Amino acid sequence: MSAFWHSFGPLAVFALVASITPGPNNTMLAASGLTHGFRRTLPHMLGVSVGFVVMVALVGVGLGTVFDRLPWLYVVLKYVSAVYLLWLAWKIARAGAGASSAGGGRPLGFLQAAGFQWVNPKAWVMAIGIVSAYTPRDDFLFNLLVACLICGAINLPTVSLWAGFGAGMRRWLARPAILRGFNVGMALLLVASLYPLMQEAATR
Repeated sequence: MSAFWHSFGPLAVFALVASITPGPNNTMLAASGLTHGFRRTLPHMLGVSVGFVVMVALVGVGLGTVFDRLPWLYVVLKYVSAVYLLWLAWKIARAGAGASSAGGGRPLGFLQAAGFQWVNPKAWVMAIGIVSAYTPRDDFLFNLLVACLICGAINLPTVSLWAGFGAGMRRWLARPAILRGFNVGMALLLVASLYPLMQEAATR
């Protein structure tokens, strides 16, 4: 057990901190929990966790080397991600109470949430960090499998907290003006998550 903790304890801590802190996934889950409720947000939560684990696995088995050979592809992906996140922020800011029941919007589905990980800058940073810094090189494929299982076991409960937070706020934010303010705040947090990318672009 001590050897296991020595190898994977730092990974577990990194995965917990990275998964529970604000970012695009958690901001969207809080907004979805508020707008659609916890139960209807379950496919979104599962899609985030499964999609992220698949991303870690694929980065581990070689996708990272593609970006080493084609660095321009990574740059293109980052800016496509930024545009998509800005569009999502706009959609969240415009969401209102009863959107789902009125047919004005639906929660993100499992495949949509899983696919979103590929345009989520935070997910890329986490996946590359997990593979490069926290997965032991000896018997790499086995250790990568263990790392994926640890990430999945930690990620799902932590993202669920954000969806639960949003759902728990529903009765407190029943007034349309307050609800709009909450959604605008979530949208601004989503935009703020792009700050590292904007800073990097400004220094080029």
